[in-house]
Amino acid sequence: MKKLPFKIALLLTVFFTSFNAFAQDFQGKAYYQSKTTMDMEGIGGPDASPERKKQIAERMKSFLEKEYVLTFNQVESIYKEDEKLAAPGGGRGFGGFGSSFTGGPKYKNVKTKEAITDQEFFGKKFLIVDDLKNLEWKMGTETKQIGQYTCFKATATTTSDAFDFSAFRRPSRGGNDREEGKKEKDSTNSKKKEKKDKPEAKEPKIIEVVAWYSPQIPVNQGPDGYWGLPGLILEVNADRTTILCTKIVLNPEEKEEIEKPKKGDEVTQTEYNEIVTKKMKELRELRGGRGGRGGGRGRN
Repeated sequence: MKKLPFKIALLLTVFFTSFNAFAQDFQGKAYYQSKTTMDMEGIGGPDASPERKKQIAERMKSFLEKEYVLTFNQVESIYKEDEKLAAPGGGRGFGGFGSSFTGGPKYKNVKTKEAITDQEFFGKKFLIVDDLKNLEWKMGTETKQIGQYTCFKATATTTSDAFDFSAFRRPSRGGNDREEGKKEKDSTNSKKKEKKDKPEAKEPKIIEVVAWYSPQIPVNQGPDGYWGLPGLILEVNADRTTILCTKIVLNPEEKEEIEKPKKGDEVTQTEYNEIVTKKMKELRELRGGRGGRGGGRGRN
C-alpha cells in the first residue's frame, strides 16, 4: 500500500484514537446490494426472440441481484446473503444449472489471512480455503458521500478466480459453426483432436477495482473478498459487478458470533473450479447426446 495522503492520515489519527476505547468488544453490520450485468448475446440461442431473452433475463435477476450482510469486528468478518430476501430456487438462470450452486457464508480473518467460503454444488458441500488475497491498493484523495459517511477512493487490479459460466453457453447453430464442425470431423491431425478433447487454458482475466472506504469506521474489512483499506469499504465496482452499502449498524444490541464455516470437503478455489468445470462439461455432453434442446426434454 502506498503512502497515505496527508488528509487521510490526519482523519485516521483522529478516528483511531477515539475508536480504541471500545475496539475490543466492537462489532458492526453492513448491508449491501450487489448487482451484476451480463452480456445477453447468445443467451437462449441465436434464434431466441426478444421476448424470450427478456424472460430469461427476468429468471436470472435473482441470481445477478442479491442482498448481503457483512458482520465484522476488528479482525474477522462473515459475509452472507440476507436470508430474509433469499428466494427458494432463485438461481435458475443458467438453464437450471444456477439452482445447483448454493453460495454460503464467506469468512475472512485479516490477522491470520484466512479466507473460507462455504459452497454447495449439486448437493455436495465444499469448503473453499485459501489465503486472503492481498490487493495492492492505490490511495486517492477523491471523496464522495455514501449515506452519512465520507468515503475516499482507492483503486487496484486483480485477477478473477471465479468460475466462468460463459464457457458453457450453448454454441451457435449458424452456418459458420456447422462448417467448423465439418472441418473438425474431417481432420486426421491427432494434435487437433487432443486439443479438442482438453479444455483450453485461459489467461487470468485482469479486473480493475474501484473501492470507496470510510475512515469513520476504522476497520480494514469489506464485502465479498475485498479488504485491506484503512476504513470499511462501502462500495466496490469491479468488472460487471457493483456492491453498494445501504445501511450500517454499529455495536448492535444483539451481537452475532462470527464463526468459521466448518462443514464440507476442503478444497482450494482452483480445485473447486476444476470440479465444477468437469461436472458442467459432463452435463453439456449429456445434453448433446440427447439431441440438444429437443432430445433433452423428452427424457428424465
